Amino acid sequence: MTETLGRDILLVDDDGEIRRLVSKLLREDGHRVTSVGTAVEMREAIAHLKPDLVLLDIMLPGTDGLTLCRELRATSDLPVIMLTAKGDDVDRIVGLEMGADDYLAKPFHPRELLARIRAVLRRARPSPGGGMNSGREIRFAGWRLDTARRELTDPRGVVIDLSTGEYDLLLTFLETPQRVLSREQLLDATRNRIAEPFDRAIDVQVSRLRRKLDSAGEVIKTVRGAGYLFAPDVERS
Repeated sequence: MTETLGRDILLVDDDGEIRRLVSKLLREDGHRVTSVGTAVEMREAIAHLKPDLVLLDIMLPGTDGLTLCRELRATSDLPVIMLTAKGDDVDRIVGLEMGADDYLAKPFHPRELLARIRAVLRRARPSPGGGMNSGREIRFAGWRLDTARRELTDPRGVVIDLSTGEYDLLLTFLETPQRVLSREQLLDATRNRIAEPFDRAIDVQVSRLRRKLDSAGEVIKTVRGAGYLFAPDVERS
């Protein structure tokens, strides 16, 4: 058994056969699965079931998956993996802009889907007492990140919501301040996978994180041709 078994997963896809096959795969991996085919059903399921992760198809009738992801991210940090029949980088980038934690193009290999789910769940909910960051507070430029609560607070004391991907990216920067990190290094650290050629996913995540840290000034600097650097001094306790 792995650490991520037994989680509640909501699958949202209007293709009944895909729902049947993916649900079977996830149940065989030890998860509890609820599958729905519309936006209305998704909203009802989230309200009543409170799943640990959502697998969300982009191409849905009526309200599309991108819109649903944006709605969800406005009120929750629930992990979302987008499923899309399109392999276009634009769809992937837009999905990440909407707040998705990862994406997977159809058709996909069952093992890859399970690996992506495990990686996202592992980042979203680390094991109690485990990991080097458990119970620590990290401070920078007047901000505080409580790694036990996974809570970011600005200098005014206001809690700033972060998606799983944004939290993971910020933590990576805080663990390696004032050091240039390439896109490949950031992708490996935050998404537990090998970067694809010309993958702009990390640029999207950096842009989103910068917007949320806007009042702190230019904390994440672009180093042309090399990657990104987290500029402020970092203190830990």
